[in-house]
Amino acid sequence: MNQIKGNLALQMSAAKPKKQCFWRQIRRNKWLYGMLAPGVLYFLLFKYAPMWGLLIAFKDYQPYLGFFGSKWVGIKHFERLFHDPSFWMLLRNTLVLAGYNIFFFFPAPILLSLIINEVRQEKFKRAIQTFIYVPHFISWVVVVGIAYTFFTIDGGLVNEAIMAMGGSKINFLASAGWFRTMITLEVIWKETGWGTIIFLAALAGVDPQIYEAAKIDGAGRLRQLWHVTLPAIRSTIIILFILRLGTFLDTGFEQIFLMLNPINREVGEVFDTYVYTAGITQGQFSFSTAVGLFKSVVGFVLVISSNWLAKKFGGEGVY
Repeated sequence: MNQIKGNLALQMSAAKPKKQCFWRQIRRNKWLYGMLAPGVLYFLLFKYAPMWGLLIAFKDYQPYLGFFGSKWVGIKHFERLFHDPSFWMLLRNTLVLAGYNIFFFFPAPILLSLIINEVRQEKFKRAIQTFIYVPHFISWVVVVGIAYTFFTIDGGLVNEAIMAMGGSKINFLASAGWFRTMITLEVIWKETGWGTIIFLAALAGVDPQIYEAAKIDGAGRLRQLWHVTLPAIRSTIIILFILRLGTFLDTGFEQIFLMLNPINREVGEVFDTYVYTAGITQGQFSFSTAVGLFKSVVGFVLVISSNWLAKKFGGEGVY
């Protein structure tokens, strides 16, 4: 009995200093934790607290009854989604647009960063960076307005140039065949410059002595790019790719909504615009929440899978 009491006393005495040490660390770094507090509060209030609303995906939510008063219906709304005739059209359009973004937009900041990194005049380099960052701060309403100005058949600059070269006008804005290309080009124009920030920061951390050693070994610019620059930013590319897959099905509501019309709706309607139509304009809150939850689950699975694959093949994952 005495031995048991002694062991308990030792465990309590060992746990007490650890607790004191924890609070001592808090007091010692109180200003750092104070700077961390706004970010933590932001994620708690605007990212985690709203997840309580996912509950209505499993209920027949009625605003006047509230969360707890609404009838529980289980997976009824998910069954409706998967049996909806428009589900496969929405899934196809979302996957195709997401694939366009992955294959055409994701490499664009990397290529542009590599090109800018080769510029040796610092003033010219900074001027290029400033110029390409500007489109990111332009709203999608303005971007779509610019696209209409350039590509409309009634005096658009692109169609006027085509006519001047002897061609015939192309209705880019009301053509189902051009819709996805237009969406992707707008994303590339608006976000490529902003996406170079992280890659340029990674390139700035490459040791110049490695390039000098490569030159001594006879490597030219292309060899240095392939054997030094790209391996140096490989981990950054993998991490950003994994994070990108987490939002794979988020094709962007505002841009697509502004570009949609009755002619291209068959190839342009995606989950984001469908959620707006069903949830806001038709008041189907539970059903639209189920659609959003389906997207989130797909994104979660993609992140976990890609992170596992990255580690399996010797790369670095997000965690």
